[in-house]
Amino acid sequence: MANRKKLHVKKGDTVMVLSGDDKGKTGRVLTVYPEKERALVEGLNIVTKHRKPTAQNTGGTIDKIEAPIHISNLMVTVGGKPTRIGRKRDEDGKLQRVAIKTGEIIK
Repeated sequence: MANRKKLHVKKGDTVMVLSGDDKGKTGRVLTVYPEKERALVEGLNIVTKHRKPTAQNTGGTIDKIEAPIHISNLMVTVGGKPTRIGRKRDEDGKLQRVAIKTGEIIK
């Protein structure tokens, strides 16, 4: 069974890419794959996918799609600036994600 640690990136977060071809670009997280420690970010890490001809699509296609990025190369942005994520318990004892730079709670 894979390691079940919490990830700093969640679906809907705005993230900045730290390394690779899309370094410095930002986008919204569409999907997180915790078992692979990767995330799919809207409009980033575009790859070319060749699709074989099928009965519905007799000619085949060449599509540009987003590919997952390893979460170690992503940093959550709060207010347009990248920040590290910490965890803090609220009054009810529930863990909340907190921006280290500003101290504000991330929903």
